[in-house]
Amino acid sequence: MVQIVKPSFEILTPMDGEFILRHIERCGRTCYQSFDKMDETSHLRFLKHIISRHHESVIEHFSVSVKLITDRAIANEIVRHRLASFSQESTRYCCYAKDKFGHEISVIKPIQLDENSAAYQIWLDEMKSIEQSYFKMIDAGSTPETARSVLPCCLKTEIVVSANLREWKHIFFMRCSEAAHPDVRFLMRDLKKEFQKNIPIIFDDEV
Repeated sequence: MVQIVKPSFEILTPMDGEFILRHIERCGRTCYQSFDKMDETSHLRFLKHIISRHHESVIEHFSVSVKLITDRAIANEIVRHRLASFSQESTRYCCYAKDKFGHEISVIKPIQLDENSAAYQIWLDEMKSIEQSYFKMIDAGSTPETARSVLPCCLKTEIVVSANLREWKHIFFMRCSEAAHPDVRFLMRDLKKEFQKNIPIIFDDEV
């Protein structure tokens, strides 16, 4: 039976906002040799100053890793961000006919697909058919890397994305815009809120 999974994320890096801002302040003050100006609140003033001057190379000194659960098509968009590192669930080596995967494929329902619509039923029937085709290929002796050729773009995948804060700002700018795909926008807007909540100042200008 096909399993329908909701897109989600997990931030893997501890999000201690004060530590992050103080770390960036210490790195950035190397430019000005102004370590004597550091005090209990200087990191707030410093970050506001460099952000207002678009001196964003300084915020590259801290990186965050996030695990995304999404579909293969959306993952294909995410990996286009070249200033990031990626580790993704491999359909070459993961055999979904095995016990560890519950003998089923997992898929992500497109956000815009209404579960009460005829289109949804067509989609669901096709997912069930694809699952059976995949299992038949495995049973016939195909390797997972060959059987994956029948799997859909909406196949669920897990991908860890590691990027510095400047690149995360760019990712949010690109993937939260109205021009972005609805599925990636749905995922990234909630992730962006977590960055805004946990790392103040740096992501305050993200709308």
